[in-house]
Amino acid sequence: MKKEEKKNDSDLMDKIVSLCKRRGFIFPGSEIYGGMANSWDYGPLGVELKNNVKQGWWKKFVHSRTDMVGIDAALIMNPKVWEASGHLKNFTDPLVECKKCHERFRADKISGDKCPACGGELTTAKQFNLMFKTFIGPAEESANVAYFRPETAQAMFVDFKQVAETSRKRIPFGIAQIGKAFRNEITPGNFIFRTREFEQMEIEYFIREKDWEKTFEYWHEEMYKWMGELGLKKEHLHDLEVPEKERAHYSKRTIDIEYDFPFGTDELYGLAYRTDFDLGNHAKSSGQSLEYLDPETQEKFIPHVIEPTFGVDRSVLAVLCESYNEEEAPTSEEGKTEPRVVLKFPKWLAPIKVAILPLSKKEELAKVARPIYEDLVKNFACEYDETQSIGKRYRRQDEIGTPYCVTVDFETLEDKAVTVRDRDTMKQERIKIEELINYLKKKLEE
Repeated sequence: MKKEEKKNDSDLMDKIVSLCKRRGFIFPGSEIYGGMANSWDYGPLGVELKNNVKQGWWKKFVHSRTDMVGIDAALIMNPKVWEASGHLKNFTDPLVECKKCHERFRADKISGDKCPACGGELTTAKQFNLMFKTFIGPAEESANVAYFRPETAQAMFVDFKQVAETSRKRIPFGIAQIGKAFRNEITPGNFIFRTREFEQMEIEYFIREKDWEKTFEYWHEEMYKWMGELGLKKEHLHDLEVPEKERAHYSKRTIDIEYDFPFGTDELYGLAYRTDFDLGNHAKSSGQSLEYLDPETQEKFIPHVIEPTFGVDRSVLAVLCESYNEEEAPTSEEGKTEPRVVLKFPKWLAPIKVAILPLSKKEELAKVARPIYEDLVKNFACEYDETQSIGKRYRRQDEIGTPYCVTVDFETLEDKAVTVRDRDTMKQERIKIEELINYLKKKLEE
């Protein structure tokens, strides 16, 4: 199914949400208690998909580079961090409330002066701070107020000096982090697109001021390469140059990279030039020098920063939307077809790489199939399934995006070979058991 068709399918988002719940990708949090507004839990397949995204990102942007190191910082930081960063003052959204039904909305996300829910009159917009407040220690006093981080970036600025000294990296270099962030969104929604608890993959790349434009363009290209690896088609991606009045308080230039989601085109990733705003403010507020000393020229300066930001949950959602396909598939009856749903993930992203399917539950087949599974699971994420008909099991594996199904049948007992079925083409190939691991390794690397 082409993306253009998807965009016209008003039910597509419902289909994806239903599939995610039915197959164990993502389901509502706290559901036995009636759930919680826009709270989602990643199930067995969802956590594998999410981990594959994060591990692939870390491999590409940290392990495969000599100019990048990683950290994993605390979720709750000294409140002075958020004073210095400007978040306590500036990290706000415009809030309006309906005088009739008391629903609340982001003023910049609705049109007109009437309530979208009931048509009632709206209040004048006021600024609402998005940070989650908590207390440190047993007493809920103002002196004990702290905040859950609304972004992962600030720890990379606060830890800049220690990271630079211990890693011995020279500018230009970057610090990367994957972790949770929290924002008290006024109107969360669209499944996992906008939630109050989410995960970020973020880089702060430290440079000389004179190099910001070429470095900005470099990271713009790197982000598009990554999106290509996720399987996102370039025609579904768009750059939005954010105007000055709409940029974050720290940014001199921002590009939002948008994706054509089923509910409309919206932000997937962001790329910002944060200048020396953060390091400069933290140096001033803390009284600590955050200057970089060039070991060759002995020049001291506060680095400027290019920030590529990647949302983990939005990456997962975009991959699900891009991979979702409905198509006609042949049945066992000659000339007949039936609809199938298939998630055509890039192979490296698939939660399960190989499914081992004995043709039936008969013990003579299981005696061959189980050792094959035990052998393959040492090399790949595998699933063993012997329930229902082979056709239904193929359809289930299609729905969860498994690239290859290995079928053990009665011929296997004679020829010591199995049938390997390709998810995308549905073509089947007979492979000797002793050659199976090497065959699958080669196929999964294609």
